[in-house]
Amino acid sequence: MMKNTVNNFTNVISLTSILLLLMLTLASCNSKEKSETGNRDGSIENVDQEAINITENQFKSGGMELGKISMQEFNTVVKANGMFAVPPQNQADVSAYFAGYVKDIELLPGHAVKKGQVLFTIENPEYVQAQQNFLEAKGRLSYLKSDYERQQELMADNVTSKKVFLKAESEYTVTLAQYQSLKKRLSLMNINPNTLTGENIRSVISVTSPLSGYATTVNASKGMYLNPSDIAVTVTNTDDLHIELKIFEKDLPMVKTGQQINVRLQNNLDNVYKGMVHLVNKSINAQNRTVDVHGDLVNEEEVKLFAPGMYIEAEILTTSAEHPALPSEAVANIDNDFFVLVKKDSTNFKRVLVKIGAKNNGFTQILNASDFKPETEFLTNGAFNLITE
Repeated sequence: MMKNTVNNFTNVISLTSILLLLMLTLASCNSKEKSETGNRDGSIENVDQEAINITENQFKSGGMELGKISMQEFNTVVKANGMFAVPPQNQADVSAYFAGYVKDIELLPGHAVKKGQVLFTIENPEYVQAQQNFLEAKGRLSYLKSDYERQQELMADNVTSKKVFLKAESEYTVTLAQYQSLKKRLSLMNINPNTLTGENIRSVISVTSPLSGYATTVNASKGMYLNPSDIAVTVTNTDDLHIELKIFEKDLPMVKTGQQINVRLQNNLDNVYKGMVHLVNKSINAQNRTVDVHGDLVNEEEVKLFAPGMYIEAEILTTSAEHPALPSEAVANIDNDFFVLVKKDSTNFKRVLVKIGAKNNGFTQILNASDFKPETEFLTNGAFNLITE
């Protein structure tokens, strides 16, 4: 009886050991299978994220290009806003020196005018009186001059009294002043006093342009009454069109004469026009804490494309230095992380994280360029879509 019990206990232990061994074996297999499966999944995940295959046909049809990191010039820029303008001497606000009614005007904004050209005419009966007074003063002056010179000779010979001489001198001096004053007045009326006679006195005078250029503003119209202070026409000469910018006072130490300016129109930022700093104001605007900067366009032919008052955006290139860089199209931004595609072999590329710096002229500075070998090739055209897909 005792023997059978021992045998049964031995059998139970053996069976239990076998079952335990089987369980450990199955667990090990499952763990290995899961581990292998996990590794396979991990490999697929890594491939999806880092490795990209590009066939030769895809490369050609997509217009893709390869390139290497190269040294490019990067500029430190000062951004500014402003407009095109002309120097003060190239713009004139034309008004009539004398009040009157506009008789004739055929001028429209944009019309080209020459210096001395008649812009409009005005009429006033008072102009007649000024011409009459001049002719009367001119007529008296000839007699009074002769009488003054005669009295001067008699005075020297003690033939006439000093009182008579002083009277002749006074009348001549006063009339001469009147004559000269009226002569100047007629010149301002654009009436030639040397050719004025009683037969050509007129009530209409002409207002001429003080410079050549374009009529940019026309405020006068036919029949309008103009006061001497009223601006009738504005004439602008655009030959010396220049750039007027405003920079913040903190940027003043960096901006100097002779630096390059990149100019863009506000409604057309793609086209860049080159300029150069001509003058930097040394006074700071107390209200907005800005400084005026004046510049000239490098290409004088481009002056004809613009008009005074056009708003512009500009970059003043202050300092420059060379840095390793790639074309900006080679760098893709994914949630503020920047990636490039590095060529591994003829068809395989690897997505690699890079650190970027400044951007300029279509290139992006690569801060960790030392992580790559000099012969490393990058996909420089067509990389963005592949990285972000």
